[in-house]
Amino acid sequence: MSRRTEGEGAVGAAVRVGWALVRHEARLMASLALWLARRTHGTGGGRAFGYARGEAAMMFGFAFVCVVETVAMSALLAGWPTVHAVVLFLDVYTVVLVVALYAASVVRPHVVTPDGLRVRQAVHVDLRIPRERIASVRRELRMTHATAEGELNLAVGSRTTVTVELAEPVAHRSFLGRERHVRVVRFHADDADGLVRALTSAPQGPAGHAVP
Repeated sequence: MSRRTEGEGAVGAAVRVGWALVRHEARLMASLALWLARRTHGTGGGRAFGYARGEAAMMFGFAFVCVVETVAMSALLAGWPTVHAVVLFLDVYTVVLVVALYAASVVRPHVVTPDGLRVRQAVHVDLRIPRERIASVRRELRMTHATAEGELNLAVGSRTTVTVELAEPVAHRSFLGRERHVRVVRFHADDADGLVRALTSAPQGPAGHAVP
């Protein structure tokens, strides 16, 4: 491979990463707007199950620390107006991002529909699992998650409470667009028992069938 080809590949990769970051920021800001409007994303026709309750204290605690840092830096840099303005912008934007991350978790819950399950984690993960591919679903508390081929672990506060095993794998696309197939999905739900009951009960619709 020539140096020119390698350079073009590196530029292409950088562009893809850049666009992924732009989309990520845009989705976070959209989620913040939905949160302020007390609305949710993608829950029509299904039953929503939140997962953000356990991380609320941590996220707002982090936001508070960022606010304290912003005030302190403003006082320290008062004599350098240009530097003060730049640092103030970055600090305020960091606070907004932290709140937007929490907002994204609130407005993008897991959703159980007659067609299956939609598993989400803020704006980072949005995985749709057809009901016919679900072999089993159970409430299972796990505090540790080893990396394994074909498994997707979406922990909140280092824990997952629901385990879904699939009869056939589904494709999961990562934040940067890398695709892999998973057969086991573990995630957290504030009402894990309710989600399992909703998913194992017979769906409403002529094409539905119960999950074992």
